[in-house]
Amino acid sequence: QKAQRYEAVKWAMVFAIGICTGLVGLFVDFFVRLFTQLKFRVVQSSVEECTEKGCLALSLLELLGFNLTFVFLASLLVLIQPVAAGSGIPEIKCYLNGVKVPGVVRLRTVVCKAMGVLFSVAGGLFVGKEGPMIHSGAVVGAGLPQFQSISLRKIQFNFPYFRSDRDKRDFVSAGAAAGVAAAFGAPIGGTLFSLEEGSSFWNQGLTWKVLFCSMAATFTLNFFRSGIQFGSWGSFQLPGLLNFGEFKCSESDKKCHLWTAVDLGFFILMGIVGGLLGATFNCLNKRLAKYRMRNVHPKPKLVRVLESLLVSLTTTVVVFVASMVLGECRQMSSSSHSGNDTLSLQDMSEDVNSSIRTFFCPNETYNDMATLFFNPQESAILQLFHQDGTFSPVTLSLFFLLYFLLSCWTYGISVPSGLFVPSLLCGAAFGRLVANLLKSYIGLDHIYSGTFALIGAAAFLGGVVRMTISLTVILIESTNEITYGLPIMITLMVAKWTGDFFNKGIYDIHVNLRGVPLLEWETEVEMDKLRASDIMEPNLTYVYPHTRIQSLVSILRTTVHHAFPVVTENRGNEREFMKGNQLISNNIKFKKSSILTRAGEQRKRSQSMKSYPSSELRNMCDEHIATEEPPEKEDLLQQMLERRYTPYPNLYPDQSPSEEWTMEERFRPLTFHGLILRSQLVTLLVRGVCYSESQSSASQPRLSHAEMSEDYPRYPDIHDLDLTLLNPRMIVDVTPYMNPSPFAVSPNTHVSQVFNLFRTMGLRHLPVVNAVGEIVGIITRHNLTHEFLQARLRQHYQTI
Repeated sequence: QKAQRYEAVKWAMVFAIGICTGLVGLFVDFFVRLFTQLKFRVVQSSVEECTEKGCLALSLLELLGFNLTFVFLASLLVLIQPVAAGSGIPEIKCYLNGVKVPGVVRLRTVVCKAMGVLFSVAGGLFVGKEGPMIHSGAVVGAGLPQFQSISLRKIQFNFPYFRSDRDKRDFVSAGAAAGVAAAFGAPIGGTLFSLEEGSSFWNQGLTWKVLFCSMAATFTLNFFRSGIQFGSWGSFQLPGLLNFGEFKCSESDKKCHLWTAVDLGFFILMGIVGGLLGATFNCLNKRLAKYRMRNVHPKPKLVRVLESLLVSLTTTVVVFVASMVLGECRQMSSSSHSGNDTLSLQDMSEDVNSSIRTFFCPNETYNDMATLFFNPQESAILQLFHQDGTFSPVTLSLFFLLYFLLSCWTYGISVPSGLFVPSLLCGAAFGRLVANLLKSYIGLDHIYSGTFALIGAAAFLGGVVRMTISLTVILIESTNEITYGLPIMITLMVAKWTGDFFNKGIYDIHVNLRGVPLLEWETEVEMDKLRASDIMEPNLTYVYPHTRIQSLVSILRTTVHHAFPVVTENRGNEREFMKGNQLISNNIKFKKSSILTRAGEQRKRSQSMKSYPSSELRNMCDEHIATEEPPEKEDLLQQMLERRYTPYPNLYPDQSPSEEWTMEERFRPLTFHGLILRSQLVTLLVRGVCYSESQSSASQPRLSHAEMSEDYPRYPDIHDLDLTLLNPRMIVDVTPYMNPSPFAVSPNTHVSQVFNLFRTMGLRHLPVVNAVGEIVGIITRHNLTHEFLQARLRQHYQTI
């Protein structure tokens, strides 16, 4: 019943995360639309007036006033919470890979992110609101099931579920998927995004929950947007924040097809060009990011705000001047005035026609550059996909070049900013340009410009972000056209392969620039020349099963490790040690009891292996049977222990453990008993779990699992501990709280096996234990990063 209740609560949480993510998307969309309409209405009427009076500088000042104000507000919000800058996808990728980025899933982050992206999009920067939606969804996923927040300390619910990193990570996966689903109206694409880009650790049950969460987000957003915009509550007409509309040939044109087999050749070529353009974009952006890290970030925070304002100023002036000066007057298409049958098509064509700009152009013509620049980016994408009228090749080339450079400069400044929409718009202009050239210069009349615009958008976006399966499904779901599956998939594959030849995807580049130890999907084949013993950390900081408080505090204060092996030492003269010291005596007794358990297991095994011919094994087991009767036969056990460790004759220092150990003493054999986490040790100290030397360890108070995890996710810090409350001579028995059976590997294990175990099980520490149960080293995430493995491989070749 408890398990069923837990599962039911999990489903309810996933549903709630979906709904909340949808509402965040609705909030952003509603205010972006409100501010953008207000801005364009004021500026457009001013431009139309000033065209006659000749006061266009005033219109430019009005536009600058709006844009700079909005961008200034967005930058201020990022100053409050610096993690809110950028799209947030690299940070979420790191989090789901198992790296804690400070502050990435806090309530303050989601507030600054949602408000900031609203202002940066309304402020006319070349950024999208889709990337930040993914981050916002992930924060909702992390925070909602916890029912608590640092920002709202007063509000406390006693909610006992999901107090572990594993549950939290699953919910973040669901939230990120819901963010994609809300942004593009693509629930399946969202699920695949979470699987492909995000989670390192995935289980079967999670897939179903994540899809459910994505559906909840998509339909929440759809329900409210349809109601608010069309007043038709309950009719689901607007799936995502970004909608590509319906691709359909006009009935009058019998020769028109959405795409034919001949076009596939052009699509592959566009994929190659898209990959090259994406690689160029990533290379330029990486250079910019490095320049910012050196010259902008170390300076006072105000410099970042000034940089954002400079980008905004440049963008606004470029947009305004290009719209007024560089546009051409083009004839409006006749088909856009004919009646359409379906409601959504009519809305779409009305939407496309209402966003046409006629600056300085006579009747029945429109200014093609202003139509692309003087509109929200979503409208410009719809224009390129569905406008039957023509855009001149010169306009498209100029638009592509300006947009490419400005969006590359913009991604990385201190405002919340997505990259999907600028990439789609850039690519759509490139695709439309290809269609124009094929129509006018090669005379291919059958081609449908909208398809080429869509394939161009896919090629460029694929070249920048290098996503494959999820991006294919997202684009298919956004177009509502399954026939586009093959061309989109081929284009994205070609774009990814071409781009990968030169550099990594934009998110991976930003992850690398931050120096995050991200684990790839698998290691390279040549890494199998290395073994676990080549990459492990042999200098161990460990604790004993029974340890004095002063030793624990000293270890915790002088190291930053998150877990410590629990070990006992192997010495020749343990009998003498046991006499004088209660602490050492307790540790040795613990080791002996664990060895007796092992001996008992061997005896059982030998009894079940009656036909085994070796008399030596039987003798060995008979010896163990004798040792099972303590304490009279303890000499025999002592002999057994001493015989067992003869390979180390010179590693038995007679003095008790001290700080000034020699190298020889430091590497004395250590029997491994388990792992204990830093958070557990600090909790034991804070709660005073210990016993004095005159008592037995049974008198130590016991904590339940709920008490141990009560402070999750922010355990107390050892530096905040008041040492005056602790008696340094008291002893802590850590054995009830350690993990006695963590995953462990042998020193001879191949690196690929170590890597797969570490990544698929979501580990943080992997002890390396030899054949006789002694710990010889430990492997953490740092030992498995690509750079570290490369360095060890070079050392390996040098020693050969």
